[in-house]
Parts: sequence; structure tokens; C-alpha cells
Amino acid sequence: MMKSAYLPEERGDWIWALVGSPWGLLALWLIAVNLVTFFVFGIDKWKAKRKETRETTRRVPERTLFLLAALGGSVGALLGMRAFHHKTLHKTFRFGIPAILILQIVIPLGLWVWWNFVR
Repeated sequence: MMKSAYLPEERGDWIWALVGSPWGLLALWLIAVNLVTFFVFGIDKWKAKRKETRETTRRVPERTLFLLAALGGSVGALLGMRAFHHKTLHKTFRFGIPAILILQIVIPLGLWVWWNFVR
């Protein structure tokens, strides 16, 4: 049996009709934040390599890189670290970014198990 498309019933439901469901909105967010995080790692690496503008160009703070990863961009951060060879020698990034990714997987999975089986 085919599932019918979601049709907006109330005034504020246009966003759900646009993306299909809250899961679609979450997927759009994760794609966007991971792309932004990947490119921010690349931009920061580019700024770090430019010697003539090192004094005048502000680098991206490490706090910002971690914040982007914590907001859902941990996969983009890991890919950016690998692709641009950036922050790979810093222990805080080498262990911190994978730890954020693990937490972003384990916490929702644990909540799902608790909600469906334990509760």
C-alpha cells in the first residue's frame, strides 16, 4: 500500500510539506552543517599555509571548529581533517572529534532503545 504525501493542514505546516517530515528537515540540517564544517576546515588550512597573510588574516578559532562538530558536523570535521591534513597532530582534535561523533550516534540510539523497549 502506498503512503500518501503529507499535505499541510495548518498555517505553519508549509515547512513539513517542503521537506516531507521532521526527519527530512534533520537530514537537510546534517547535510548543510557537515558541508559547512568541511569547508571551514579547508579555509582554515588555507589560511594557515599562507605565509604572507598569516599576520593579517584571522584564523578560525579551534572553539568554532569544535562547535561546528558538536552541532552535527562531526563527519564533515573528520573528512576535513583527513582531506586537508588539518589539525591531525592536535590530540584534542584527533580524539575529540571522533568522541563527538560517537556521542552523536550513541545518545540518539540509546534514547531510541529506551523509548521503544525500556519505557
